[in-house]
Amino acid sequence: MSSRSPLVALTLKEFMRRQQVLLLYRKILQAIREVPNENDRKYLQNWAREEFKRNKSATEEDVIRMMITQGNLQLKELEKTLNLAKA
Repeated sequence: MSSRSPLVALTLKEFMRRQQVLLLYRKILQAIREVPNENDRKYLQNWAREEFKRNKSATEEDVIRMMITQGNLQLKELEKTLNLAKA
C-alpha cells in the first residue's frame, strides 16, 4: 500500500507553484552535494528535507511565495559560501 495521498487536481497556479518548490528543492540538494565535509553535508541534507516536509501542508499563496523567496535567498547564500571556500 502506498503512503502517498490520493491525487488531487491542482489549479494551474498551484501546479506552477509546486513546480517552483520542487525546482528549489532540487537546486538546494544539488548545492549541498558540493559541501566538502561529509558531516556538514548530511546535516544540511537532513535540514533541507525536514524544512520542506514541515512546510508541505502550507496552502496560503502569500506564505508559499514568502517561503520560496526565503529558500532562494538561503540557496544563494549557500552557493556564495561554497564559492568562497573553493577560492
